[in-house]
Amino acid sequence: MKKNAVFVRDLNFTWPASTISTLKIAYLNIPENSRTLIQGPSGCGKTTLLSLLAGIVLPTSGQTVVLSEDLTKLSSKKSDAFRVDHIGFLFQQFNLIPYLNLIENVLLPCRFSKLRYQNAGNTESSLKDEACRLLNLLGLEPDKFSHLATQKLSVGQQQRVAAARALIGNPKLILADEPTSALDPENRLAFLRLIFRECLKNQTTLIMVSHDTSLSAQFDQVIDLGVLNQANES
Repeated sequence: MKKNAVFVRDLNFTWPASTISTLKIAYLNIPENSRTLIQGPSGCGKTTLLSLLAGIVLPTSGQTVVLSEDLTKLSSKKSDAFRVDHIGFLFQQFNLIPYLNLIENVLLPCRFSKLRYQNAGNTESSLKDEACRLLNLLGLEPDKFSHLATQKLSVGQQQRVAAARALIGNPKLILADEPTSALDPENRLAFLRLIFRECLKNQTTLIMVSHDTSLSAQFDQVIDLGVLNQANES
């Protein structure tokens, strides 16, 4: 029987400036080493749910357990340390650092996490090799683009850099917010399968948000947050 990568019970989240709940989830269970797709209409709380699972924000009430750690019981400092050690987050807006090159952006998690530094090779040369391996795997040759500032890359290329950054150092959970949105249909599935392969190799759980319903068949489970979120019934 698989362990849970994510367990949520009686979760309620309301933004501080609001009196209306954004999320109400009675129960959610996501097995470890699985691939889960979260879908639903715009505004149903998909990105907010990823932020809660990453410990970026805390629920107003309820329990959020990620990789056997109850995030609601962690201090802000411990929550930040847990996230950088164990969670790779692929943001919808990428959040690349404009004054860093490709390799430096990919290696950012290893600069803040000793665990991911060790997992990625434990030496500077090994870290660079691993960053290059991931970029090449995702279809972006570092030698061709290393001289460019990240803002000079196309949106699709920036998305690949952000994906490599999320994957480096073998985090046990990947949270991906619309990671294929900037890719054309021909490359979308191929890119996704590369992420699947890396997750399978490292026994990493993947939770992904996407509006693309054509991707559903590629996942172990699909969650319709528009249905699951009881706040939408209010």
